[in-house]
Amino acid sequence: MPQYVYEAVTAGGRKAKGVLRAASKTAAIQELRGKGLIIRSVQEKKAGLLDREITIGRPVRLEHFVLFCRQFATLIRSGIQIAHALEIMTDQTTSKNLKAALADVTEKVMGGTPFSKALGDHPRIFPEMFINTIAAGEAGGNLDEALSRMADHYEKEHATVQKIKSAMTYPIVVLLLAIAVVVFLLIRIVPTFAGMFEEQGAELPLATKVIVAASRMAVGGWWALPLMAAAIGIGLKLALGTEAGRLAFDRLKFRMPVFGQIFRKAAIARMCRTLTSLYGSGVPVLQAIDITSRVVGNRVLARALLDARTSLAEGKQISEPLEASGLFPRLVISMLRVGEETGQIDRMLLKAAEFYESDVEQTVDRLKAVLEPFLLLIVAGVVGFIVIAVMSPMFAIYESYLN
Repeated sequence: MPQYVYEAVTAGGRKAKGVLRAASKTAAIQELRGKGLIIRSVQEKKAGLLDREITIGRPVRLEHFVLFCRQFATLIRSGIQIAHALEIMTDQTTSKNLKAALADVTEKVMGGTPFSKALGDHPRIFPEMFINTIAAGEAGGNLDEALSRMADHYEKEHATVQKIKSAMTYPIVVLLLAIAVVVFLLIRIVPTFAGMFEEQGAELPLATKVIVAASRMAVGGWWALPLMAAAIGIGLKLALGTEAGRLAFDRLKFRMPVFGQIFRKAAIARMCRTLTSLYGSGVPVLQAIDITSRVVGNRVLARALLDARTSLAEGKQISEPLEASGLFPRLVISMLRVGEETGQIDRMLLKAAEFYESDVEQTVDRLKAVLEPFLLLIVAGVVGFIVIAVMSPMFAIYESYLN
């Protein structure tokens, strides 16, 4: 929430100055007048580095946004006016960013600004899809239904994202653990045995020579590891900063072993549900496709959607360019064709979204059940290889002493 520096005079003629937090300059002035102050000046304070609220990723967590949609829809359905419902939600939400945005939206709605236009002044808080759906709900007089659709949409999206995150978290944690164990063995344990082997002049097997060489590289060149990591990070950032790089990365995600199909199905489910939510809320189909292409989260799918938009604008069917892209399973194309023939595209897309959301959930559960023992075996195999490579010369030395 922004801060405002004010100068004022009290009823007794004393000067008063300070800093006040408010949703807007108008709100700050109203609050000061409510305290009986005669205002001389109110200026927004420029936020310094330490004053800025730091947010990573989404400005508002998805679960907070889903709760807002669900509760706001309930209030509107109960007959409560939009402005009053906004006041209630502003007081109730625990998200600072959402609270500040809702306070400003409330003030503008009370001033006569349409709800969807007030939301549009906060594009980082309220997604484009949400704003367009609300605008369609206002025009059609079914705002509560539009909000319920948005709550269902973001709820499903959150569940799918959480499933994918849970599937990827375990392999990443195990991989980091394996790297940490290997680095520890190479830096702390292997050098001790390597010195012993040199003193004994023992003939080392190939596996031991490889481990000793890796240990020397790790001990002598550890400083290169952070430099390599930084170089890789900068290179990726530069590559992803270009449209071609982002497109290549999104295409690579679909081609990844094991996880590629999960990413593809999740993206298709999100696309179908987004189109369903927009189209079912009364958003024109061309606009719905255009918005979906921007929020689908994958540029490869976005290109296919834009081709479908062009095809539809020319009077053709949506299914043709989507089938030609080769990205969509036959099930999606078949259901789209049925929807085009029967005039129930939104219903068919909803069924496709539900199918692939369920498919992603089941695939992730199966994958987790298979990955856990498999990754443990890999870690055990790597550590075991290092241990055996180090210990086998020791047994050879002991045998030579005994003989």
